[in-house]
Amino acid sequence: MPKKTPDVFDALDTMHPNAWTELDFTTPYELLVATILSAQCTDARVNQVTPTLFAQFPNPRTLAEANATDLEVMIQSTGFFRMKAKSLLGMATAVVGEHGGEVPSDMGALVALPGVGRKTANVVRGHAFHLPGFPVDRHVLRVATRIGLLKGKATEDAVAAEATLTKLLPPERWTRASDTLILHGRRICKPKPQCERCVIRPHCAYYRLHGPGHVSR
Repeated sequence: MPKKTPDVFDALDTMHPNAWTELDFTTPYELLVATILSAQCTDARVNQVTPTLFAQFPNPRTLAEANATDLEVMIQSTGFFRMKAKSLLGMATAVVGEHGGEVPSDMGALVALPGVGRKTANVVRGHAFHLPGFPVDRHVLRVATRIGLLKGKATEDAVAAEATLTKLLPPERWTRASDTLILHGRRICKPKPQCERCVIRPHCAYYRLHGPGHVSR
């Protein structure tokens, strides 16, 4: 693990200076819906679907009353649309019935909502409520593992990875650190990494093993 972890994220900040979620939203409800839809789907595709969706269902109360078949048609292009429609209807019904129609900010309350796991809850907490949260997705797992920030179980398990990564930085840096790892994974550290474009090569365990000049053993 790099000895100066903050230096890694300082360098990532220089590569992705405006790092933030790429999902379009104006309210916690909109971000929650968009994040549920983003599972196994690109943010760009979600952003194409949500304007019409939010125009028809602008809040949890209207969404809770939606016809399931109509909702499925609206979100079909995001994939897994039946499961997502079920999650959205369940989430909206719970928000109305248990939280007075307002999306909660508490982690426990968020993950108790249908279709909401820790990653989704952390996205909403960090971006809509500006509370400490470290969303972990496949990009975070890949990039943090290659750098050397994650070892063992944490390289494959999102909950273990979150527990490890949140110990490396102060809470006020968690959301941005996650955003930079995600963008880095999308733009630079892809499954086939573009190491020649990466500013964190001096800190990266993967580059030390596989970059130019490495010694095979």
